[in-house]
Amino acid sequence: MASSAQQANPAAVRPKGFKLLARALQTRKSATMLGLGFSSGLPFALLVGTLNAWLGEVGINLATIGVLSWIGLSYSFKFLWSPLVDRFPLPGLDRLGRRKSWILLCQTVVVLGFGGLALTSPTQAIGTFALFAFIAALASATQDIAIDAWRIDQADEDNPIELLSALTQFGYRTASIVGGAVALVLAARMSWPSVYLIMAALIVLVAFLTLRAPDSERPERTAMYAALAQPGALSPTARLAALAVVGLGWGWAIVTVIRFMAAMLTTPAGTPPPSVGDFTKAYGPWIIVATVFLPLVVAAVTNWLVNNGKAVLTEPDADRGAGRTFANHLYSALVAPLRELSGRLGWGVIIVIGFILTYALCYNIWASFAYPFYLEELKYTKDEVAFASKIFGIIMTMLGIGLGGYLFARIGRFPTVLLGAILPPLGNLLYADLAYGSPRIDAFSHLLRLDALAQAFGSDERMMRLLLAISYENVSTGLALTAWMAYVSSIVSKQYAAVQYALLGSLVSLVGTLGRGITGEAIDTYGYATVFEWTAATASLSVLFVLFEWVRVSRQERLALAPA
Repeated sequence: MASSAQQANPAAVRPKGFKLLARALQTRKSATMLGLGFSSGLPFALLVGTLNAWLGEVGINLATIGVLSWIGLSYSFKFLWSPLVDRFPLPGLDRLGRRKSWILLCQTVVVLGFGGLALTSPTQAIGTFALFAFIAALASATQDIAIDAWRIDQADEDNPIELLSALTQFGYRTASIVGGAVALVLAARMSWPSVYLIMAALIVLVAFLTLRAPDSERPERTAMYAALAQPGALSPTARLAALAVVGLGWGWAIVTVIRFMAAMLTTPAGTPPPSVGDFTKAYGPWIIVATVFLPLVVAAVTNWLVNNGKAVLTEPDADRGAGRTFANHLYSALVAPLRELSGRLGWGVIIVIGFILTYALCYNIWASFAYPFYLEELKYTKDEVAFASKIFGIIMTMLGIGLGGYLFARIGRFPTVLLGAILPPLGNLLYADLAYGSPRIDAFSHLLRLDALAQAFGSDERMMRLLLAISYENVSTGLALTAWMAYVSSIVSKQYAAVQYALLGSLVSLVGTLGRGITGEAIDTYGYATVFEWTAATASLSVLFVLFEWVRVSRQERLALAPA
């Protein structure tokens, strides 16, 4: 029987599972989130994957123009301009909303970029074509920053962050199908410029949805900076020193990326451009150290100073000059986000970073080797791999995303996150079995008569093996990605959503990039099967960090509920 409080307030009885999903999809926020997820995934699919098909069809060698390098650079280092997206009001557009103004601007630029691609011949003006591709990718990456922040801002009881994260992933994967398989089908029946104009029209439709979306208020600068002038706040001199250290780190990172871009622009014709992979391996770790770990150390030091009453104001700061205001603005954009995170989580920030670094490890480093494994090691045809990974696989991923959202509502946050840490590594063991000749997969399929079912549908046992492995992997990784996004979104402060989420998310890209180089060498030395078994063993690290975080959060919740 319901409690008296629940009877008095029926809204307090919160539905779970599919009932929660059905209710949420009736709200403007959740419907918008689905559309924004689509808007995020479509440009990435068209620029990173489908564009290769267009250029390959007209005989352009990507290695000589570096289009993919430009695009990869935009998505890999988008966190470098996240403070700008978080703090800078767009002239003339800011009245539309703090996040909406940036999202709409980026959607407009993406549409114009696609239009530029449609109007430019890659065989006659490849430089202009590459520039339009880069502009669209830059706008798409910036849109991702604003969309992530919007999702965190808009989460509430009726639209919890777990559900909004699942809807984001669902929209994103739907866009992957539209921008991949559907675009290729259309290209077989019409010109490539027409395909990209159709895709631009889809972004325009989402832009109309964005216009009707709710948005959060931009914090008043006066109120935001007033706290910095109160007794007990860090002194201006200490803030300036912290800002100088963090600013040097961010400045070096931005200059390093700009210099690499300039080197690509000045590459002589006929000479291969610098490799973004080599650049990321050489400078990626140091860029993360300069923009994440260095600010975290500075944040910890400044929090210690404030907590111990050192280097703090003893009376209100009356300085309201332009220089002080400018310094306060930079401090709030670069230092305050990680100072807030470090102060709120304390030593728990180390557990959170360990969780982020290890949670996606097993499938983050494996993704680049999927096609060589399918095509060269297992000898599947391109058509078989295209169907299994791009069509069947994406559908399975969407099922996993839906399952992740359902489990969050049904069994709770940490049980779902723990499942996301345990299940994907087992998929690597399935791939190891494929590399060994599929003895266990065959035994499983014979037991359930799946081999007979495959023959009934005109397929064979060999294809069934691949579909089983991809089915398990994509369902489990869809669940895990939803759990990862929802949890990281839940620990990010709404006040600094864009910067904190972009910085923490960049750690995942770094691990994937660095891990792939090591994994490639290990595959050459030990073979696929052994490497799959090793990557599956990384689950122990991920599970350990999840359990640590579960204990930490549970302890905090108990302390919060305990009487003073």
